[in-house]
Amino acid sequence: MKITEKRGKYTIDMVPIKDITNGMIYLDNGEKVAGIKIMPRNIFILDQDSQYHIIFNLKNVYNVIDYEFWIIAADRPVDIHVYLSQLQLLYNNTNDPIRRKLITEDINKGNLFMNNNVVDTEYFLLFKEKDVELIQKRIRVLINSFSNAGLTSFQTTNDDLRMVLDNFLNGGMTTNFGTVMTG
Repeated sequence: MKITEKRGKYTIDMVPIKDITNGMIYLDNGEKVAGIKIMPRNIFILDQDSQYHIIFNLKNVYNVIDYEFWIIAADRPVDIHVYLSQLQLLYNNTNDPIRRKLITEDINKGNLFMNNNVVDTEYFLLFKEKDVELIQKRIRVLINSFSNAGLTSFQTTNDDLRMVLDNFLNGGMTTNFGTVMTG
């Protein structure tokens, strides 16, 4: 049996990405893609004045951005395996039949939740730039601007950027490229 590494015409082979590190995608041409992750907020549960205030401030945020940017909504699978494991431990350490019944119901709900491929939608504002200092300045300004508009945001992480790429290049499926065995 011969083990070889196969380089095919995968989308990943055509994407000009050198690396993903420090919360940035490093491109072959020297540019970097960076940005922020914006935490979702349901403004429709707020009173009318609060809704108007947030929307008005968001318009101001977007109107002062003087560079090309992308707003991306990406789905990330919800993983509650740790929570289910904690419930199972709680069940194992409980002798009270009523509590055990309640815990079992929660475990069943959690399993149903996991089996239906439930996802969280995450929001990103990304941009391209070569200068790392300018990238950091833009990120600080964006975080402060969204905060003033009533939204919480953070600089993107490496995992965030990989998930965004997986969503766009692979239909949301996590990729595991490696050695291909041929016989």
